[in-house]
Amino acid sequence: MFQQPIYIIERSMIDKFEIGALSGNPSAMPILEKNMDKIDWYHLSANPGAIDYMKKRLSAIQWYQLSDNPNATEILKKEIVKYKYNPEDGSETWNSISVLEDNPKGICWLRLSSNKGVIPILEKNLDKVDWSKLSANPNAIHILEQNLDNINWSSLSYNPNGVKLLEKNLDKLSKYGWDYLSRNPNAIHILEKNPDKIDWTELSCNPNAIHLLEKNIDKINWYLLSLNPNATPILEKNLDKVNWSCLSRMPNAISILEKNLDKVNWFSLSENPNAIHILKNNMDKISWSGLSKNPNIMAFFKLDYEAMKERNLGFLSNLLSYKDGLYFFRGETCL
Repeated sequence: MFQQPIYIIERSMIDKFEIGALSGNPSAMPILEKNMDKIDWYHLSANPGAIDYMKKRLSAIQWYQLSDNPNATEILKKEIVKYKYNPEDGSETWNSISVLEDNPKGICWLRLSSNKGVIPILEKNLDKVDWSKLSANPNAIHILEQNLDNINWSSLSYNPNGVKLLEKNLDKLSKYGWDYLSRNPNAIHILEKNPDKIDWTELSCNPNAIHLLEKNIDKINWYLLSLNPNATPILEKNLDKVNWSCLSRMPNAISILEKNLDKVNWFSLSENPNAIHILKNNMDKISWSGLSKNPNIMAFFKLDYEAMKERNLGFLSNLLSYKDGLYFFRGETCL
């Protein structure tokens, strides 16, 4: 069984963080669980790492935000018992109802329709979905294939899993559809056959379009290229055109950023999961608001080795014997 590390959480350090951003950071749960009074429930409700924590505190959930949470199915399908008392005849009833059914006004179907993690719920509520948002949902292709008349083709153009469906219906794409398609990483072969329809601004952030962009440097949007995870080879040769605020948050750009610390945007860099070594060497420049969003935020906290040792000793105390390749725990056998 994998056991989570235990950290030493200093209250003085917690006060430096931006609580809203921290509450939305899946990696920050070890901090939040030890500082419940600091939690921002609006942002926590959209945090995919907070599901187990929220299951025990349904009344605090912000349902509008939960609609964006990719792990929301675990909560929305959860059954709860509702009690009802009838004062006229004194009767009492208990009914089992899903959380989704219990919060019809709180759930945002617009957001839920674009949520990749709640497809089983969407499949059972097609009368409520927003088809424009659903058309852009990568996990909803099988639903869209069965409801061609409801597809928003411009939204589908942005869908990385919708390319096969698009290839059969290119005549349905408007100019906006081709603009969105230019951003689609799986549509390069279509764009190569239709260069006159490419939107070069959108293409500039397409991670699979580097070979096209290298041949059309004059058409590049440098702001969006600075956000392109695969554009480092082009950017290294055109540092005067780089948008440093954008580039500073890009994990793949560390080699460039390390050589140009005088140009980086420290707020953006503080969000960069690959910049921890730079940030630790420049603590006075850190944006704590930006760091609050960083997936590697726990690198700034020390491991509590004593607490982990005590936990492991507790685990070992349950080990009664080992025989013939089997562990015996309190009368139970585990391979």
